[in-house]
Amino acid sequence: MANASSSESRPRSEPDSGARKDKDGAPAKTAKNSARLDLFKFVPFRLNRLAAEVSSALSAEYQARYGLDIPEWRVLATLGFRNDPCSAQFIAQCTRTHKSTISRAVTTLMKRQMIERVENADDRREFRLRMTGKGKALYEELIPRLLRREQEILSCLSAQERKNLAALLGKIEASLDLVQNSAEADAKEAY
Repeated sequence: MANASSSESRPRSEPDSGARKDKDGAPAKTAKNSARLDLFKFVPFRLNRLAAEVSSALSAEYQARYGLDIPEWRVLATLGFRNDPCSAQFIAQCTRTHKSTISRAVTTLMKRQMIERVENADDRREFRLRMTGKGKALYEELIPRLLRREQEILSCLSAQERKNLAALLGKIEASLDLVQNSAEADAKEAY
């Protein structure tokens, strides 16, 4: 009977699991439940969020006026940056965009006659992509608009802060062994 009365004093919804309690009867904090990641101080989260917001802000320049979405712009930007045609796989790797997303963008841009396929001289089974005259004209018209928008986004920083930001980003990129300039990108065929 004594056992029955002691179990009756405990709420039925909280069986005694033998878990440690603090002085107030709450579950004691352990390393497992006391650690909490503050996303607003976690640099990968902050960089990802900034990248998404900046990409969205820039997309306003080409979505309404030219009917391009972000993946389509990424294809044009990559092709416009390079001197030679490249594969859709290369674009996916460089832009860190899923290959199926790039594939859909390539299909749309080909239908709009912004890009075209050319045979790879080294491997006739593979096609590479390049901009058409129409695609180049759009790209060249868009670049000044995007550079202006970039300046607006960065206008909250002083000239020295912009230099510092560029240097710090470069330092992180170098620590991750990322390509940091056009010559290196062409030499390694990577970004």
